[in-house]
Amino acid sequence: MTSMTVSETPRHVAVIGAGIVGASIAWRIARRGSRVTVIDKAEPGSGASSHSFAWVNAGAKEPIGYHNLNRRSLEMWPRFAEALGDDVGLRWGGKVAWETQPEAAQMLTARVRQLQSWGYPSRLVSKAELEELEPALNVGPVAAAEYNENEGQVEPQLVVDAGIRRLSELEAGILTGVTVVGLPQTGDGTVRAVQTTSGDIEVDAVVLAAGTDTTGLAALAGVNVPQAQSPGVVMRTTPMPPLLHNVPVVYAPPLEKGRREIHLRQCPDGRLMIGEGDQESLAEDDSQAHAEELLARAGQYLPGLAGAQAIPVPVGWRPMPLDGYPVMGFAHEAPNLYVALTHSGVTLAPALSQLAAQEICDGVRADAVLGPYRPERFAGLTAEAAAEMAHPRAGHR
Repeated sequence: MTSMTVSETPRHVAVIGAGIVGASIAWRIARRGSRVTVIDKAEPGSGASSHSFAWVNAGAKEPIGYHNLNRRSLEMWPRFAEALGDDVGLRWGGKVAWETQPEAAQMLTARVRQLQSWGYPSRLVSKAELEELEPALNVGPVAAAEYNENEGQVEPQLVVDAGIRRLSELEAGILTGVTVVGLPQTGDGTVRAVQTTSGDIEVDAVVLAAGTDTTGLAALAGVNVPQAQSPGVVMRTTPMPPLLHNVPVVYAPPLEKGRREIHLRQCPDGRLMIGEGDQESLAEDDSQAHAEELLARAGQYLPGLAGAQAIPVPVGWRPMPLDGYPVMGFAHEAPNLYVALTHSGVTLAPALSQLAAQEICDGVRADAVLGPYRPERFAGLTAEAAAEMAHPRAGHR
C-alpha cells in the first residue's frame, strides 16, 4: 500500500510540525472536513519559518521541472493569501540583482537567458534602469544587472498565525510544547497512533512536516529521510521608515574580493532582514559583531539604513533534503505516513499544501508533479550513494 484510496479518506489526521508547510497542509485538510490535530514541540512558526528570508521566487530553481513547480506555487500565492483571510505581508514588485565583476556578470547574464528560454519574466537591465527601478539604492559600478518582475516577499509568521486561526475556527486541535516520542505501527507498517509527551493520539493518517526534525521522527516509523546540515544566518534591524519603494527584494554584489553578496528586504513592520551569500550559503556566525558588519555593508548600498541598529538572530537550521529537492508523499514503510519536507517552504507552501491535501483526502497520486520527489528515492541508500546525492547543487534558493 503506497497511498490511501478515496474510500479511506482519513477521519483524523495528525500533522506534526506547525511551520509554514505544516500549518498550510493542516488547514487544507481541515477545510476538506477531516478532523485535524496539529502537534509542535514549540510554538507555531518558531522553527525554520522564523529564520527564512521569505523571498517568493522561481528564478533560482533548477532543473526546469523544479522551476515549474516553484513557479506554479508563486502564482498561487495571491489566491492562497486571500483564502487565509488575513494580511500575511504578501508584496510584489520583483527582485533586482547586479554584478560588478566580469565573470560574475557572465554568469548572471547566462542565468537570465536560461530563465527567458523557460518563459520566465526575467530581463537584463542597464545601470540607469536599475536606478530607476529602485531609486533608494546606491548601486555603484554595474557590469550586468537583472530584474525578475514577478517575484516578491511574504511574512511566514503571519502565514502561520493565519493558518492556526483558521484551524481553530474549524475546531482543529492545536498542541504546542508537545514532543512526539513514538509512532507505533501495525503489522503492515500503518501508524496507529502518535505517542507524545502529553499522551497517545489515535490517528488514521499522519503528516510529518517537522522541518529539521523530520529525519529523526521518520526513523521512528522505519522511514529514511536524510538531510544535509544547512545552518543559515540573517539579521534584522530596528524598525525604519519605508526604504525600498518599488522592488522588495535586493541582491547586491560583494563590496570586495573574498566577500559574499548581500541580500535584503524590508518587512511590513519596518524592520529589514539582511543576509549574505545565496540562500544555500552555510553560516553560523550569529554574533552582534557580525550583525553590525552586515548592516554596515548593506548601508553602503541602501543609504537610508543610516541610524538603524543591528539585531542578531540566532543561527537557523534550515530543512534541507539530502539532494536539495522536496520529499513529498506516503512512505512505503508506513503507508499512512505522509512526509512533507522541503527547503523552499515559503515559495512552495501554496502548491505543496494543495497537492498534499489532494493526495491524502482523495487518494490520487499527483505523480506528474510530485513523482521525482517521493520518499522512496532514499530507501536502501548506501553511504557512497548518499555522498554523491549530497553534492551541492546550484540554484535551490
